[in-house]
Amino acid sequence: MRPLALASLVANVGLIVTGAAVRLTKSGLGCPTWPRCTEDSYTTTPEMGVHGVIEFGNRLLTFVLVALAFACFAAALATRRRALIVLSVAVALGIPGQGVVGGITVLTDLNPWVVGLHFILSVALIAGCYALWRRAGEGDGKPVRLVPAPIRHLAWITTTVSFAVIAAGVVVTGSGPHAGDANAKRNGLDPETVSQIHADLVFLLIGLSVALWFALRALGAPRAAIRAAAVLIAVELGQGVIGFVQYFTNLPVLLVAAHMLGSGLVWTSTLAVLWSLRERPAVPAEPSTAPSDEVRPLTEPVTA
Repeated sequence: MRPLALASLVANVGLIVTGAAVRLTKSGLGCPTWPRCTEDSYTTTPEMGVHGVIEFGNRLLTFVLVALAFACFAAALATRRRALIVLSVAVALGIPGQGVVGGITVLTDLNPWVVGLHFILSVALIAGCYALWRRAGEGDGKPVRLVPAPIRHLAWITTTVSFAVIAAGVVVTGSGPHAGDANAKRNGLDPETVSQIHADLVFLLIGLSVALWFALRALGAPRAAIRAAAVLIAVELGQGVIGFVQYFTNLPVLLVAAHMLGSGLVWTSTLAVLWSLRERPAVPAEPSTAPSDEVRPLTEPVTA
């Protein structure tokens, strides 16, 4: 179950990269219609050139995602664990839905808001795949909280801001030059203004992440949680450097592609922090045990 769920997670992050390749090579309308590639063919034709190959290749990845999703569903059924079955079904249904939205982007000639929704759905699918992967390695007992409520609240605020950073990045993309096709429209917003808003949210996210790391260390939280917060900060800093360099070098395509991959890594790193703050035992807790919302005593504080 876990290897299949991990493969599904990696493939959905990879979809961001292939989507970036489509947009950055101006191949967004390489297949000018949907669900067919042309009016007469479901596949690309030699006359459509490299743009058709790139766009059609991105469409083919959907079938890989569907195959992995159904494999996860079959594995979840074999475990007879309700949580895994529900999560696998959600992912399996989300992938065709994502494909339909991708088709709408083509039929609307790459409307930037529809393209943005296409990306946000990928973020949601990544969250579902990550949850499936982590739940496959846990038991089905009631969650045991490993840190006090204020720390959990800070982690959820950090997660919300992380999503806001990604959403703002989508808006920045919709205002920039890499539209996916030479004739595709932009959202009409001022690139400098929306980029500044995006950057401000990035600074807020890094500040919250650093505060969360210090709080986890001060309270003697589990090492896995402290390590997850440190990894998140490192990924954010790397992503921030790429973002600033690409902005001041007029958005070279390789850096833009790396930045889009980085958005998927920031999101998965954020989810890793959330999941590190609780655990589930292998068997349901006995009635005489403490309530599920009671915080487990922390370990000794971590020293420098």
